[in-house]
Amino acid sequence: MQNQNSPSLPANISRQELQEIVRSQLLVLLEQEDLRGAKALLVPVQPVDIAAVITELPAVKQAIAFRLLSKDEAIEVYEYLDSNVQQALIEEFKQQDVLDIVDKMSPDDRARLFDELPAKVVRRLLNQLSPTERQATTLLLGYKPDTAGRIMTPEYIALKESLTVAQALERVRRLADVTETIYYLYVTDEFRHLTGVLTLRALLTAGSEQTVADVMKREVVIVRTDTDREEVARIVQDYDFGALPVVDTEQRLVGIITVDDVLDVIEQETTEDIYALGGVESGGDKYFQTTNLFQIARMRVKWLFILLFANTATSAVIANQEEIIERVVALAAFIPLLIDAGGNVGAQSSTVVIRGLNLREVSVKKALSVITRESLVGLLLGVMLGLAVVVWAYFLENSWEVAIAVGVSLLAITLLASVSGSALPFLFSKLSLDPALMSAPFITSVVDVLGVSIYLWVARVVLQL
Repeated sequence: MQNQNSPSLPANISRQELQEIVRSQLLVLLEQEDLRGAKALLVPVQPVDIAAVITELPAVKQAIAFRLLSKDEAIEVYEYLDSNVQQALIEEFKQQDVLDIVDKMSPDDRARLFDELPAKVVRRLLNQLSPTERQATTLLLGYKPDTAGRIMTPEYIALKESLTVAQALERVRRLADVTETIYYLYVTDEFRHLTGVLTLRALLTAGSEQTVADVMKREVVIVRTDTDREEVARIVQDYDFGALPVVDTEQRLVGIITVDDVLDVIEQETTEDIYALGGVESGGDKYFQTTNLFQIARMRVKWLFILLFANTATSAVIANQEEIIERVVALAAFIPLLIDAGGNVGAQSSTVVIRGLNLREVSVKKALSVITRESLVGLLLGVMLGLAVVVWAYFLENSWEVAIAVGVSLLAITLLASVSGSALPFLFSKLSLDPALMSAPFITSVVDVLGVSIYLWVARVVLQL
């Protein structure tokens, strides 16, 4: 590992501060065409930080900065770069430069890059990879997106049960530089069926004459190539694994998924959920890397159209009851307050339930108890908010009838919002749909329509209209 500190880079600072210092100094050196100084500046910096610095450079400087790196360092830095920067560098490099870097990437990182590249470029690069790397990459690309097979790496160490501990250690030493991890070692039979697993610690503490069969564990937690990547992330999190073996339909070991890949999955899945909660069509993690304004608008307009048409129902309800509003104009002043309060309560309920479902803190089997709990909370919130708004409405309009109508309506709307906000995510989960689709914008629109109806009905009863 490289030392992160050097005389030119201050110690005891955050990563963000370090990256900003390096970026600003590197930019000055590149503008002065001091390539030797720029190269020396990058020597003590970690590859992941170099990647962050290069990403923030102007496009015309990115390729220059990347060429300052040694070949081995360039390969590692390239894996950390954003996909749009990787693509830009591919366009800048000579063909052989690209092949040297792409050929040395780990297969799972290479497959992730190829997912972002145009098909024509992928075919050209695949055809010119070494046979071993081409086979490994083609294997991963053959699996469906968002599955274990797509994010695994075939670079693992396999042992036979008959090997002695001494022989196994020698094999680990020989393959350590070309495998993803050496801490977990997998035991297979002659047909590559997974029969056991052991850690490097178990191997190091065993007697040299013992066999692998003596120290391995035969109970192995596995996933299949078609297992959803989100399920893989949960398994790794639940068992605190550093790596997880992947088998095909015939129980043959075909790869492993390491914890760094799982962290990427968690980040991407969380991003998708956040987008859904905001009513934005999922665009992976590329929203701020997208420069096409029409593409950005397309990611957002779908749900906006749906919500726009849903909100026309609110207008229709008001138009149908305009005689009440005409007779008591003061009622119109409180419509925004009521629907906004209801939407906020519904959004809170849906958010906590959706998050609970994602974290598996709650399940559809517990739906009734959760909905009941949220309903009671909504009732309590309605009482507190309703009493406050009665006082406020009377102060504004000097009419107890209007104030009571507003307060009772807010109580009913708050209860309704809590029930719908907690129930709809369970309904979507039961239908095998993403609960995050029952997001704040959608819940708010539902509560708007029903809330206005409730308010005007309560006003008609209280005011005897």
